[in-house]
Amino acid sequence: MKQEEEKNKMSMKSRGIAGDWHSKTLVSRNWLLLLCLGSFCAGILFSDRMWMVPETKVFTMRTEVKEERRQFVTEPCNPKLKLVTSESNNIAREGLEFGRSNRPLDNADINRHQERAAVKPGNTNPLAESRKNYLMVIGINTGFRSQKRRESVRDTWMPQGEKRKKLEEEEGIVIRFIIGRSPTPGDILDNAVEEEERKHGDFLRLDHVEGYNELSAKTKIYFSTAVSLWEADFYVKLDDDVHVNIGTLASILVGHHNKPRVYIGCMKADPVIYQKGLRYHEPESWKFGDRGTNYFRHASGQIYAISKELATYISKNQKLLHKYANEDVSLGAWFIGLEVEHVDEKRLCCGSTNECQFKALTGTACAATYDWSCSGLCRSSERMRGVHYRCAENETALWTAIY
Repeated sequence: MKQEEEKNKMSMKSRGIAGDWHSKTLVSRNWLLLLCLGSFCAGILFSDRMWMVPETKVFTMRTEVKEERRQFVTEPCNPKLKLVTSESNNIAREGLEFGRSNRPLDNADINRHQERAAVKPGNTNPLAESRKNYLMVIGINTGFRSQKRRESVRDTWMPQGEKRKKLEEEEGIVIRFIIGRSPTPGDILDNAVEEEERKHGDFLRLDHVEGYNELSAKTKIYFSTAVSLWEADFYVKLDDDVHVNIGTLASILVGHHNKPRVYIGCMKADPVIYQKGLRYHEPESWKFGDRGTNYFRHASGQIYAISKELATYISKNQKLLHKYANEDVSLGAWFIGLEVEHVDEKRLCCGSTNECQFKALTGTACAATYDWSCSGLCRSSERMRGVHYRCAENETALWTAIY
């Protein structure tokens, strides 16, 4: 009996210990679950707090970017910004195309760039303004004591007043007497020319001191000045004792319009004058070889025409171009080393006796008429009107010609 009681007591103790352990285990599990649940909730809370800030920042940044884009697209264009960006892109693109094509800028390219420069606000630079393109600029070389010659030219082949203005605006032909300054500025010679200029308005005054031995320098300054003032296809120089039919001259030059470097005149190669004291003496005759040699081929100085590219070449290289005693020789020398086409045009040197009259009657008028023996018309101020009467082109030829 005692043994059974002791066994029962032992089993009850075991059950009590096991029950205690079991209850403790249940409590621990419950706390663990609560702890895990609390940790999970805390984790969610903490995660939400951590992610809310970056998301807000990203959303704000995106909103700002969208707002900027929306304003850039939808609000009115900024004119200044549009001009700069579009102009820069277009000019850069055209510059690239120019570099790839290796072609010179034509008149359309030049005019387009000049027009773009002209649209900039406040731009007053005359070189940046769009320039009209003329057919030709005619410079009539004259001197202080040649007023009667000038009057004979005005009375015959050179249009005056509104007709000269119309010739420039509608036909693209500019005509000016070219003259420099007196060795004594402001003297009676300068004053007389200024008075004549106020009356007729047909002078181009050059920054040059007049003198017979300075004709080569005057020629360089004329072409440089003319190129800076007028953009033309051709630049013509002639003397004030030469009769000219402007319409015929224009039609001749138009025939060479597509030649970039052309030199047109009555070509010759006269003997070099070695003897001092003779007319047309060449002080630097030794440069042309032994006595009895001739000059290289060049146009007669009474009248000649050169293309825009050659006139620009003279303008850019004034200081490098050597001046010989004779102006026509100097001009020929400046083109010797260049790729220049020399055109021997006999209609620029018709004789004043029978040749010009015969050609006028046959409908093939001369462009220029003079006497070789006088390097111009002999007694031109007296005879210019008679030559004009016999040799002038039809009155309507200038105004109806298609160039």
